Amino acid sequence: MKYTHILWDFNGTILDDVDVGIESVNTLLKKRGLPLIPDADYYRGVFGFPIIKYYERLGFDFSVEPFAALAVEWVDEYMSRVSDASVNKDIVSLIKRGRAEGLGQVLVSATEREMLSKQLLEIGIFDLFDEVFGLDNIHAVNKISAAMAWREKNPSAKAVFVGDTDHDFETAKAIGADCVLLCGGHQSSEYLLGLGCPVVRNCRELEQIIFG
Repeated sequence: MKYTHILWDFNGTILDDVDVGIESVNTLLKKRGLPLIPDADYYRGVFGFPIIKYYERLGFDFSVEPFAALAVEWVDEYMSRVSDASVNKDIVSLIKRGRAEGLGQVLVSATEREMLSKQLLEIGIFDLFDEVFGLDNIHAVNKISAAMAWREKNPSAKAVFVGDTDHDFETAKAIGADCVLLCGGHQSSEYLLGLGCPVVRNCRELEQIIFG
């Protein structure tokens, strides 16, 4: 095997929560009389990290209200809807194959740790992972710190990071891991293709890259 570990992003990779994210932020936009996100294509063109910049692109004014308060409001909206999001069953199958073949399965997310663990337990996949790394806050600044915490514990591991955004690619580079990005998540496939790492259309292509 060319890898010892697979690092997985959660939102947009394992959990298809794009529609939930749009509905949640549109609720906040509507309350403030700001233009709504019309569809997933528009959303994928404006979404990005750090999340505060994404909110600013949508028109939120943080000189009027603090980002921290908006983050709490968004989390409340998101958590009230997230049970409607579906799990990528093909991804789950790949996680199970990786475990069966002895590869470490690690989740690295910009989601707050307790919130992340709660979601994983509710959808029944918490026990599929050897390690779960999230953040200690809800501000989703970046997940590089979470990935570095894993790397410090596993300095010689040969890892591939699977995600759906440019930030996943940045995180992989920061810890010296390969990266594969999956289309259909939170950023457009056209944009992902310009980043310079493998981009796959489905889990069949992902499986070929990881397992050969």
